[in-house]
Parts: sequence; C-alpha cells; structure tokens
Amino acid sequence: MSRQRLDGKRILIVDDDADIRGSIGLALRSEGAVTETVEDGNAAVAAAAAADHDAIVLDMMLPRRSGFLVLEKVKLMPDPPVVIMVTANEGRRHAAYAQSLGVDAYLNKPVPLHRLVDTLVRLLEADEHDEEEED
Repeated sequence: MSRQRLDGKRILIVDDDADIRGSIGLALRSEGAVTETVEDGNAAVAAAAAADHDAIVLDMMLPRRSGFLVLEKVKLMPDPPVVIMVTANEGRRHAAYAQSLGVDAYLNKPVPLHRLVDTLVRLLEADEHDEEEED
C-alpha cells in the first residue's frame, strides 16, 4: 500500500456545520490524518492551545468567536500550525484581512474535498521544508 499523503498529521477541523466537519474529517483521515473537530471559535482556540496541530481547517463564520479572531490567536502561538480558512463569503476584503492575519490559504465553499486535501499536502510539505532549512 502506498504511503498516505497526510500520514500522522494532526489536523483540527473547525466548522459549526456537523456535515461539513464530518465530510472534511473523512477525507483527511482517508489520507492518514489524525483529526479533531470543534464547532465554535472559543473551542477552536482552546483546542489549538491544548494540542500541537500540524494544520487547522477553519471556517470564517463561527459562533462565539469569528474565524478571524481564532486565526489571530493561533498565529500568535509559538510555532503556529498551517491554517486554511474556508468560507462561503466571497468578499475580497475578507480574503485580504485573512491574509493580513497570516492565513496560509483561503478557499471558498463549497470546496471540493480533493482540492482541500491537495492544498493541505502542499502547505504542510512547504512548512516541513522551511523547518528543515532552519535546523
């Protein structure tokens, strides 16, 4: 069997829609990822602080704390994870704001799952390459 592209990677999935959390989780686990899911912004910040994730798939519109506020907190952490923001909002201002906060990728819903997985693989490989150069 060939090696799975996200083998052993720890990924936090943050979305208030259980169906979206489930389908993203299934797609990532099929590539070998270990997933954790939460449904609101405060839980996302707590989960990110409590565990060492390689990446976060983050919805923009969340109860209790917006995806932007989660992104801001996460990117202030030492050695922050890769963050992909997914949103149904197509406004350019939102994408620009997310980029100013350090988002690694910004994808519009509905995101084809293969595209989300490919984006995660590419970003995590680039992140590993950057870490190797720092050592």
